[in-house]
Amino acid sequence: MDSTAPITATPPPGTAAPQEPAPAVAIEDLRLLYGARQALGGLSFQVSPGEIFGLLGPNGGGKTSLFRILTTLLPPSGGRARIWGWDVVRSPHQVRRRIGVVFQAQNLDRKLTVSENLRHQGHLYGLRGATLRQRSSELLHRLDLADRRNDRVETLSGGQRRRVEIAKGLLHRPGLLLLDEPSTGLDPGARRLLWEYLRSLQAEDGVTLLLTTHLLEEAEKCDRLGILDRGRLVALGPPEVLKAEVGGEVIWVDTPDPAGLGIRVRERFRLEGSVIGGKFRFEHPRGHEFIPTLVEAFPGEIRAVRLSRPSLEDVFIRRTGRAFWEENSAGSLPPERLAD
Repeated sequence: MDSTAPITATPPPGTAAPQEPAPAVAIEDLRLLYGARQALGGLSFQVSPGEIFGLLGPNGGGKTSLFRILTTLLPPSGGRARIWGWDVVRSPHQVRRRIGVVFQAQNLDRKLTVSENLRHQGHLYGLRGATLRQRSSELLHRLDLADRRNDRVETLSGGQRRRVEIAKGLLHRPGLLLLDEPSTGLDPGARRLLWEYLRSLQAEDGVTLLLTTHLLEEAEKCDRLGILDRGRLVALGPPEVLKAEVGGEVIWVDTPDPAGLGIRVRERFRLEGSVIGGKFRFEHPRGHEFIPTLVEAFPGEIRAVRLSRPSLEDVFIRRTGRAFWEENSAGSLPPERLAD
């Protein structure tokens, strides 16, 4: 028996039950070490066929390391990663045939035309002649690039170049498209158009998409998210479900003594909070109504108050005790540390 072949369920003798399709991506206890430093610490999750799955995390969270493993560029130190049932270490050639890749760094020849870039990409996958011309034409029309096919890449906008890279990744018709920070360097209008194209690929072609991002607003657009921090998966689920776990409204208090105020708020109102970025942060089911009570309870101690609905950054804070944008949040204390 070939140990590298995809695993499929075998029904009992005499039954005709349909087999369950393999997950697009299956990660099991995946680990990666760089010397003594742990880059990935036992990740486990799955990506279902046809969904847009996002890996959200700050710089250094492990997104790039995981991306390199999934694209067969880097072997893991332990655990397993499978794409459409094929092991990325044991069967890298099978995996590469089934994935399209859009790297964060631009991977186009700027002096060649759009069509020439696609032609060279097709040759790498053994595509020639009428088949290659047809697929290139289909993708250029689909990604609104048909009128630029004979233009050099160096004359295109950043958003157009990104769409050329997506066309390259889809030329051999993979079932899974992997995108590393796809919106990097794009203006808001180009980002919006990019997401329209990604959604159409999902809805009309059934392409599964897995992308990495550090942009909170981009992560909101995914069907499901895995939030990474320091190589560990700290949250997993649809964005709205994750935000609902925070509950109520979020109050940020600017005060000279955030840790001291936190202790007094706990003692007086039995509310838990944390010090994040030099401010006292806590959650309240009816924060807009509670703010006047808070200000009256501590006259002269509060310089400013900000109220917001739960965001993905609040999910990150709740799971890690640190701000999303602070690599090493000195002074960011989980609730249990306020009494120290």
